[in-house]
Parts: sequence; structure tokens; C-alpha cells
Amino acid sequence: MRFNIVAKILGLIVGVVSLFMLWPLAWAYLDNSSEVGPIFSSMIIGIAISVILLFAGSNSTSTDMRPREALAIVGLSWLSVSAIGALPFWLSGALPNYTDAFFEAVSGFTTTGSTVLTDIEANGRGILFWRSLTHWLGGMGIIVLGLAVLPFLGVGGRQLFRAEVPGPVPEKLTPRIHHTALLLWGVYLFLSALEAFLLYVGGLSPFEALTHTFGTMATGGFSPLNGSVGQYNSLYVDSVVTIFMFMAGANFALHYRLLARRDLNAWWRDDEFRFYLIVILGAIVTISLILFKNNIYDSVSKTIRYVSFQSISIMTTTGFVTADYEQWPVYAQSLLLILMLIGGCAGSTGGGMKVVRLMILLKHVGIELKTLIHPRAHYSMRLNGKTVEWGIVLSILAFLSLYVIVFVISFLLLTLLGVDLITAIAAVAATLGNIGPGLGNVGPMDNYADLAMPVKWILSFCMLFGRLELYPMMALFLPDTWKR
Repeated sequence: MRFNIVAKILGLIVGVVSLFMLWPLAWAYLDNSSEVGPIFSSMIIGIAISVILLFAGSNSTSTDMRPREALAIVGLSWLSVSAIGALPFWLSGALPNYTDAFFEAVSGFTTTGSTVLTDIEANGRGILFWRSLTHWLGGMGIIVLGLAVLPFLGVGGRQLFRAEVPGPVPEKLTPRIHHTALLLWGVYLFLSALEAFLLYVGGLSPFEALTHTFGTMATGGFSPLNGSVGQYNSLYVDSVVTIFMFMAGANFALHYRLLARRDLNAWWRDDEFRFYLIVILGAIVTISLILFKNNIYDSVSKTIRYVSFQSISIMTTTGFVTADYEQWPVYAQSLLLILMLIGGCAGSTGGGMKVVRLMILLKHVGIELKTLIHPRAHYSMRLNGKTVEWGIVLSILAFLSLYVIVFVISFLLLTLLGVDLITAIAAVAATLGNIGPGLGNVGPMDNYADLAMPVKWILSFCMLFGRLELYPMMALFLPDTWKR
């Protein structure tokens, strides 16, 4: 492990994220708020740490990066920006202790949307803007942001890109990683600007339009309102947010092909996107029938409106709420729990295990069943017209196994600390899948504020493990990672 390379890149990432505090600082200054001092102090602390790390890595000249160094940089970057991102919440007094502040920052950057704020609207616009901005920065990826704004990282950034971008096979849009990062952020910016404009046209203030856009496009779910998106009680707002949540849960490479290359069939030609669409439509139809049969809402249109919003919000792991789904029949809640576990597509801002992994797993099961009947036959697995290599299948099986192990260990630790069964299962599923609201005491009308401090630290790491798809965080705990 060459610590000077790790320190240098870590310092650059921390510095870039710290400078983004200028945005919430501007909101606080416009409001003449007491939050100006805490936000400014947090930014200065972040920049100071960045300078120290850059000085420690100043003698680094190599551009060749080993896989273990890339994994360590990714894991440490997310830990570092979360630790610094917690400072505005803590120093401003928005949250009473650093544990809560760290939980909120991790939830923001990992786009989980779990919160410990009990009265969101009691905070000023500076803190609330920073809270939502952490979503937007983390949505496309902290490292991908660094690769986009710091071109020289692209020389050794291939390993960083592979370590952070979600999905079994990160897709490059161009041979150069820097250009790929720029294109992804370009699409992200365009869709964000479009949604913010549509929400503004729909009657939201610029502040509310931006913060809800950050939560939507990052599939995070933080809202500056206590009642989330449902507080508007607006069909127009629900419709705009639903559409953009759905797009954020799809692979951004497909959006690039559609928008930049005018490939009108980009979405439908992709096997994962079609499966993603089928799962969501199937869930909406099934849950709507259940709710309508049980007379939960007084009309078909209202049923479809709330079910569509909540199903897409849950599957894309956004976590926005317009309905208290804990009041729905248990079977409908069970389907939502399944959607939580599946998550969005590879290359999206959504969390969860990813649609493509489920597809490959189902295809593998199908091949195994066929082999039992025809043992001498040879079957190959294909995805988007290409053969899926056996190594990818094995890596997905390993990932799913490790995911289950982390889930079980976290769940057992929570029950050991006194959390009830339903809340423990839902809290781990919601944080490991980067969804936000769960069931039980962390349901859509509740939050994570009343959980014990050790529980919050466990769930904070669940969020980091889930966002980075386990391996970069696991690498930090392996002795081999740190050997010279």
C-alpha cells in the first residue's frame, strides 16, 4: 500500500466536497441566519484537512494504481466526506450530538434518506440545502465527481471507477474514464435542471424545487418538509417526481444514448431496463388491485396515483412518501419489501442489489434446472445479445452471499441491542439497500431518532456498505489491504 497516493487523492476529494459548502453558505447568508458561522467553519475544517492530506501525499508521482489502493481510496473517501459533512449539522445545533450528525450525513451522501431530524422545517435553509445537496453529490458518486472535475485523476482512475460505480460490470461510455465521468455528470445535470424547472413551473419555490430535485435524481428522499412530497397534495408534483424517480433508477448510460446519440430504442433494447419496467408495472398493478379490493382509497385514480408513486419510490430506493403504506394490507407491504431488496438498475443512482443481478441469478437458476433434465446439453447465458462470462456469474453469487451475511449480522446486532424484530429487519433492509423509510418504528411516518447510539453507528455503516456494494468497505477491514 502506497499511503502517499491514498493521501493525495483523498485530499483532493475532501477538498472538492468541502468547497460545495459554498452553496448552503450562500443560502444561510441570504437569510442572515445563524447557520453562516457553523457552515463556514465546517468548510474551513474540511479544506484544512484536505491541505494536510495533500501535503502528506505531495511526494506521490506514480499514476499507476493497484486494486487494493483504489478500494481503500473509495472506502476512505466516503467515510471522510461523511465525517466532514456531519459538521454543519453538529456545529449549528441542528442535531444534538455527533452520532446523529454523522448518521444524517452518511444517509445524505449514500442517498439513503433515513433521518434523525424530528422537526425538519425548524431548521434554516442553509442546513436543509446542505442536507439535500449531500444527496446530489453522492448520487452519481463522490469518486466519479472527482474524476469529472479533476482530469488528471483519470490516468489512474480506472480502478477507482470500477470500485465505486454500482453494478457487476461498470459501463464506460468512452475509452477515457475522465470523459465517461463528464458525460455521466452531464446527463445528471441536464435531468436535474429539467426536473427543477418543471417543479418550479408547478408552483414550488426555487429552494423547494432544487432540494426536491436533489432528492429525486439522487434517489435519496430528503425533503425540506416534514410531510415530504405528500405535503403538497399535488397530482402534478407527484407525477413529475414519479417520472424522474423512474429515470433515476435506470442506467444513466441509456439516458446518454437517448439524449446525446438520439438512439430512440436505447431503453427498450436493454434487457435490464425491460425487466425493470416489467417489475415496476407488475408491482403497481398487483398492489393497486389489493388496495382497491380492500377499499383503502375511494377511487381507482387515487389508488393508482399513490401506488405508482410509492412503488417507484421504494424500488428506486428514493424513499419519498405520499402515503402511509403501513396502513396498507400486509401482502402489499410484503411486495414493497421485495422491491426494496431488488433496487434500481446498474449504473443508476438507485441502491439495492440491482435488477441486473436478479436477472442473471434467475437465468442461472433456469440453466441449472435445464441441466438437471438434459445433463449433456451445454447452455450459455446471454444478456443484451452478449454471452455472460462465468466469472461474472460467480462474482454475483459471491456478492449476494456476502450481502446476506452482512444483512444477518447487522440484524442480529440490532436485536441484541434491544430493537424489536420487525424494526430490526426493516431498518437493516432500508439502510443496506439505501432506501430510507422501513417498517415498524422506522416506518414512513416515523424516523430513526429514537434508536440507541450504537444502533445508529451500525446502520450508518450499513448505508456505506450498501452504497459501495460491500467490497470497498470490506477492504478497509482486511489486513492485506494495508500491507506495503
